[in-house]
Amino acid sequence: MEQIKLGDVSVTRVWEYYGSVDMTPDTFFPDSPKEVWDDGGSWLTPHFLDPESTVVNCAIQTWVLHSEGRTILVDTGVGNHKERPYAPVWRHLETDFLAGLARAGVAPEDVDIVINTHLHVDHVGWNTYLDGRNWVPTFPNATYLMPKDDFDFWNPVNGHTSVLGRGNQNVFEDSVAPVHASGRTRLWENSYRIDAGLRLDAAPGHTPGSSVLTLTSGTDRAVFVGDLLHSPVQILEPDTNSCFCEDPAGARATRRKVLGWAADNNALVIPAHLGGHGAAEVTRDGDTFAIKGWAPFAPYLEQA
Repeated sequence: MEQIKLGDVSVTRVWEYYGSVDMTPDTFFPDSPKEVWDDGGSWLTPHFLDPESTVVNCAIQTWVLHSEGRTILVDTGVGNHKERPYAPVWRHLETDFLAGLARAGVAPEDVDIVINTHLHVDHVGWNTYLDGRNWVPTFPNATYLMPKDDFDFWNPVNGHTSVLGRGNQNVFEDSVAPVHASGRTRLWENSYRIDAGLRLDAAPGHTPGSSVLTLTSGTDRAVFVGDLLHSPVQILEPDTNSCFCEDPAGARATRRKVLGWAADNNALVIPAHLGGHGAAEVTRDGDTFAIKGWAPFAPYLEQA
């Protein structure tokens, strides 16, 4: 099982998808230096960059935490049977994600808390499943923690425009609104304390309500950073945004702040989409950062 212990908290990785997102580095990360991709071939391939097609590889995964007797999911991926006309990579998937949760010892009714770090298409999909003709909460006993700023931004009635264009179409309607209608959401702002060792904090930039989850247990530290990072290139080049960042300047500032805290506190950085070992230890390197080591999770390509 892909599990590590951080203090008294266990962290398990459950995969939904790993592979191409049909985007080259210059499209996915338009302001990234080309040379960092050229020079990084030996460590970027194959987990983060396909060596033949030179497209970016990403993981869609959920982090399962067991803390103070509760089962907590961090992000819920893409989901099955979702209509995504403007995000064809994620359209009508048929994955065995729930079977993956079961292999990790988690049934839907066991989940106490679902954390959506933000409300993009690939972070909320398994919030719901299709029951007949209706989308219903997948985790019937869970409280779903959603950033209020993202809830308001992505709610179609508010008429906000996004750099995604229509890329998030249908997501609020099939993966957010049904949970809210069921009374299972808690919309939080600024900061939210889950338990003694887990705290959510606003980390805007990628989206207005993007958040990070900080874990502090014993002498161990970790920070689940959602989409502050899509690639380890952004550790070396922290001013590099993805093309999906709503507020580029805000995303850069937040990324530097969180990476700085992680480096200064010897905290494991756990992004949503890193393949390979999934998480990294970082250190300061002048005005930027460097990768000191990788977490002991098994890379997808090395699994049996």
